[in-house]
Amino acid sequence: QVQLVESGGGLVQPGGSLRLSCAASTSIFSGNTVGWYRQAPGKQRDLVATMTATRTPKYAESVQDRFTISRDNAKNIIYLQMNSLKPEDTAVYYCNVVLWTNGYIYWGQGTQVTVSS
Repeated sequence: QVQLVESGGGLVQPGGSLRLSCAASTSIFSGNTVGWYRQAPGKQRDLVATMTATRTPKYAESVQDRFTISRDNAKNIIYLQMNSLKPEDTAVYYCNVVLWTNGYIYWGQGTQVTVSS
């Protein structure tokens, strides 16, 4: 049973930083594309950042140059470093992994990020 568990969310002031972590219960990240998505109240879940197995990142325009996705396959963890946070970054953040073998997607349960003064 694959489980993804996010952590690191919380309340931060505008301009602050947070680092989210997503730990997998198995070595499922290795060889697969991983990603971070977010969902604000009343809105759809949107892509934040992804990283391929070859470590090519892709970012939503709204977070480009502020957020950084990274992965540590040996520890079965992916990260999202978030700098210069804005109130509009407030959302529940979810990590996922897409299996290259069949396209199946595993999701974490989400972690709340609130940016407010």
